[in-house]
Amino acid sequence: MSAQENEVAARRPPRRGPMGGHGPGHGMMPGEKAKDFKGTLKKMIAFMGRFKTSVAVVLAFAVGSTVFLIVGPKVLSTATTELFNGIVAKIGGTGGIDFDSIARILLFALGLYLLSAACSFVQGWVMSSVSQRTCYELRKSIAEKIDRMPMGYFERASTGDVLSRITNDVDTLGQSLNQGVTQLVTSTVTIVGVLAMMLSINPLMTLVTVVILPISFALIAVVVKRSQKFFLAQQNTLGEINGLVEETFSGHAVVRAFNREDDTVERFGETNARLYESAWKSQFVSGLMQPIMNFVGNLGYVAVAVTGSFLAVQGTITVGDIQAFIQYVKNFTQPITQLTQVSNVLQQMAAAAERIFEFLDEPEEEPDHATITSSQVECEVAFDHVHFGYDPAKPVIKDFSARVTEGQTVALVGPTGAGKTTMVKLLMRFYDVQSGSIKIGGHDIRDFARDDLRSMFGMVLQDTWLFHGTIRDNIRYGKLDATDEEVEEAAKAAYAHHFIQTLPQGFDTEINEDASNISQGQRQLLTIARAILADRRMLILDEATSSVDTRTEERIQKAMDNLMAGRTSFVIAHRLSTIRNADLILVIRDGDIVEQGTHEELLALGGFYAELYNSQFAETMDGTEG
Repeated sequence: MSAQENEVAARRPPRRGPMGGHGPGHGMMPGEKAKDFKGTLKKMIAFMGRFKTSVAVVLAFAVGSTVFLIVGPKVLSTATTELFNGIVAKIGGTGGIDFDSIARILLFALGLYLLSAACSFVQGWVMSSVSQRTCYELRKSIAEKIDRMPMGYFERASTGDVLSRITNDVDTLGQSLNQGVTQLVTSTVTIVGVLAMMLSINPLMTLVTVVILPISFALIAVVVKRSQKFFLAQQNTLGEINGLVEETFSGHAVVRAFNREDDTVERFGETNARLYESAWKSQFVSGLMQPIMNFVGNLGYVAVAVTGSFLAVQGTITVGDIQAFIQYVKNFTQPITQLTQVSNVLQQMAAAAERIFEFLDEPEEEPDHATITSSQVECEVAFDHVHFGYDPAKPVIKDFSARVTEGQTVALVGPTGAGKTTMVKLLMRFYDVQSGSIKIGGHDIRDFARDDLRSMFGMVLQDTWLFHGTIRDNIRYGKLDATDEEVEEAAKAAYAHHFIQTLPQGFDTEINEDASNISQGQRQLLTIARAILADRRMLILDEATSSVDTRTEERIQKAMDNLMAGRTSFVIAHRLSTIRNADLILVIRDGDIVEQGTHEELLALGGFYAELYNSQFAETMDGTEG
């Protein structure tokens, strides 16, 4: 591991194990709150400014739906009063029931409810569109942001955390937005509207209803306080189970190889038991809310019925008003309960949005100020007193100077942590030097656009990267417009053609998600074929043959020698036997060049390179004899 890798490992959060894993589903947890609710809300409103017309439509139709729904009971109360008065008149022999009037009232009420349903449908349809378009724009912004961020961020940050922001957090925000905003509007309008309607019917009965509210608030607060800690424990334990399952499946071969099945099952059982304990408690306690609200609501009905009966006897209100008021009491307590639930939903939305905007606000790579293009320069490279450290206080490269002429093959060798890979990252402008300069064709690489600079290089790294797709598509990634014949020729040059032909579907064989259906050595051959197909002007080979056998390595070395002919190439190698033909070997130790020359010159020098080479030769002999 290089010095940079050691430092990155030190800064990176420890990988969560089975007792705290970042497995599937690990993301925002119910009950988790934003650190800056108001600031996040402002950013969210600003981001959704592009949908302001749609949001205005949602709000207007949500208010309309609620208003029509609120007016309904008052209209129906007149029908009830009409029916009651008609029955009384009929019994008293002074008249009868006016069914035509009742029919007109009922039809009018039906119209109100149909209008309410239509408004509700429109606001639901538009809000769903707004929430999903918001998710779409956020995912798009995150994806574009990733391309503008410095490599250092991804070496510090957990991959799972970045994925969680673009999946779990965006989904949480979308769902919360869809549910929370309209619910907040309709509940608020319902409370205000119902209260106004109740006051218009009778202030005394309204006062009786309002006095009962503190009881429900107190009971809800107790339930929420008790249930929240259980929900949090449930989500934490669920994260542990997800992590355990993820690690067990991804390392299933290792678990079996070391006979740890029983231990894994035991740990899963313990975690599962804790999940069961917290889950049933959270569900039970939160389930008490509805019975409590029903109890309080029933108290309200009794109080309203008693008060209303007394007032009706006095002739202060009508029977229809009592019936309407009882309906309003029910409609009054329900939105209050909904508002308490909406507050949690909005907190989750704010917490998810905060993590998303926190990512979007991360510092980006400094903008390019390109003054030259790669096609205008020769491929000669000069390192001039390069100084660099991932932490400026701890330099990895102290004072590196070297000159590489066009077409040379330059090998970088040295012990682990000497700075070999770091030099390649600086050359590719994954990081910029802190002092000194790197020049290509006499021009500072900071004068090139990053994309243009990187288009000059073909890379084969020790850590192979293949995506889910066919072998043909993975090789063609080096040159997207390559023909099938060119792909096959590249495979032959990399000595990958033979093993590809032995696969069931040949070049059309699908590589699975983690490329575990082919060997590590075969993966290495495919990345070499990809680099051969790309046919770039300069090459970077970082332990390009580290995962293949000796016989295949010799073949690949011939292919690489042919590929490197006439190209400026940088080769990082631990197996020194692979770089004996290099035009120049730079021996790096503690970030500085301590020796340079050809293989024969360095061996004759009898210095540090000779020590490294002889120690590897001795190890090889020992391994052969053993």
